[in-house]
Amino acid sequence: MPLSKLYVGPLAERIARIGDLFAINGEFLYGEELCNGHINTTYRACYRTEDGTEERYILQRINDYVFKDPVMVMKNVEKVTRHISWKVMRRRKNAAGQTLTLYPARGGRNYINLPEEGGMWRCYNNIEGTHTYNVVENTRQAYQAGFAFGSFQELISDMNPEDLRESIPDFHNTPKRYEALQAAVAADVMDRVKNCRAELDLLTEWAPMLSRLVDMQKNGELPTRITHNDTKINNVMLDADTDNAVCVIDLDTVMPGLSLYDFGDMVRTATCTASEDEEDLSKVVMQMPFFESLAEGYLDAAHEFLTDNEISQLAFSGWLITTEIGIRFLTDYLDGDKYFRTEKPEHNLIRARNQFALARSIHKAMPAMEKYIARLVKAYLKK
Repeated sequence: MPLSKLYVGPLAERIARIGDLFAINGEFLYGEELCNGHINTTYRACYRTEDGTEERYILQRINDYVFKDPVMVMKNVEKVTRHISWKVMRRRKNAAGQTLTLYPARGGRNYINLPEEGGMWRCYNNIEGTHTYNVVENTRQAYQAGFAFGSFQELISDMNPEDLRESIPDFHNTPKRYEALQAAVAADVMDRVKNCRAELDLLTEWAPMLSRLVDMQKNGELPTRITHNDTKINNVMLDADTDNAVCVIDLDTVMPGLSLYDFGDMVRTATCTASEDEEDLSKVVMQMPFFESLAEGYLDAAHEFLTDNEISQLAFSGWLITTEIGIRFLTDYLDGDKYFRTEKPEHNLIRARNQFALARSIHKAMPAMEKYIARLVKAYLKK
């Protein structure tokens, strides 16, 4: 599927109608759909201002099947974007491009409920001169992804996690994700269990390791922080000319969690050049040079506030979150593909097999990953 579709006619009229409800200045010119997300519906609308320049805005519908309380999601997003803007203003005197900016809707709130248009909508600034990647192409991009999310965590590290609520309860609770899979296996509503016996047997073997981070958090060994919880490479806006990180986007899952969830998902998405839709599993391999750059970028930004226990589990978190995402894809496949957007038959099963192949590769490389992180930490201590 292309990354965008340009709309004219009735669909363009719909985009213009939604945009008219937000504080956007100018005459609507055109709209396009951004198609690289699994969850929300996203349009980009272009307007001509009074001085003849063109400005673009992001209009997005929150998926209320995934996010049961979209108002609460918006409150979380508002708190985090305000805090980051405040921090950047204090440090750099200019917050432009460092965080998403919400535009008020008619009535004064930063969102508007439109049942006739599918639910709740919001409007963001479009960060110009940037682009995203669905797959990391080189070590420089891996470094910038790590640095972007490490910086994001650092900027909100002084926020109280109790000030935010869970937009999706137990989002990265791996044991509960596994329980949900087992329930889907027992129900087998689509008669698909027969197609994934090998994957289910693999998870039975891995099951004892799935609760490590949750157990450490319960025991007070890992601190609860505010985290992004969806740290794919395509959630980092990179400068179109330099590939330097500019802004972290897609904040719907910002909520209390573990820093390791964020780093683990970065390992999953930034250390393998194959997409999560790749069916040739021989291409699904964790590449050590990408991991090294990712870890260096992340720790360059985050090492000062991370605890020793958090750092000790960085490599493991990559395996865990990759396995967890595979579990989620497999569960959705068994449930009838209700959560993730699919584009072909057995798409979620393909994704699950892909993630389990990557998890095997990460597990094999874990000793080398841990050794490299220890080397980085030793270098920071010498500074």
